[in-house]
Amino acid sequence: MTGSIGVRGMRALGVRRASAVVVPLLALALVAVGCDSPAAPPAAGPAVTPPPSGVGLQPSGPATGAGCPATADLTGLSERQGSGDGATLWALFFPTTPTLTTGEEIKIAWRMTGSGTLSMSATGPSGAVVRPAWGPEAHTGSNWGRPGDEWGTGWVFPAPGCWTIHAQRSSGSGDLVVRVALTG
Repeated sequence: MTGSIGVRGMRALGVRRASAVVVPLLALALVAVGCDSPAAPPAAGPAVTPPPSGVGLQPSGPATGAGCPATADLTGLSERQGSGDGATLWALFFPTTPTLTTGEEIKIAWRMTGSGTLSMSATGPSGAVVRPAWGPEAHTGSNWGRPGDEWGTGWVFPAPGCWTIHAQRSSGSGDLVVRVALTG
């Protein structure tokens, strides 16, 4: 969805008070926007392997079908809660650009309950699987007030679309869906 409807546009549509319509239109736009961009072939970067079978403040589950949840967008968000199975998962983003884009590294700190070491991977729109460019590295001190142990990771996503980041510990797992835009 490109552009926006301003006050003049609202008046042209016969709307006298834009505030009564903006919120429903915004909600409709968020539902209508999907993650339908075609997957580009993986670029050079982190190791990409064929898939095995099978990052808002509200939990987001794995991406399904052709779309991804509205909570997959990172614009204006610094932290998000993922979905968990026997654990809670939180992500704290350290972006260098306003949107998450292909080929650019993003640092993400993670807080996850459960026990055992943390392993992570991300599955992309074409089913490709990538591992973090670095990490997970355990953090020993932090003032980030979310439950669980903390780690840092660096990610480089090779293709645009919805990526499901999977976190696994000996007890518990979690997922967080992020939308990656094409660079340029």
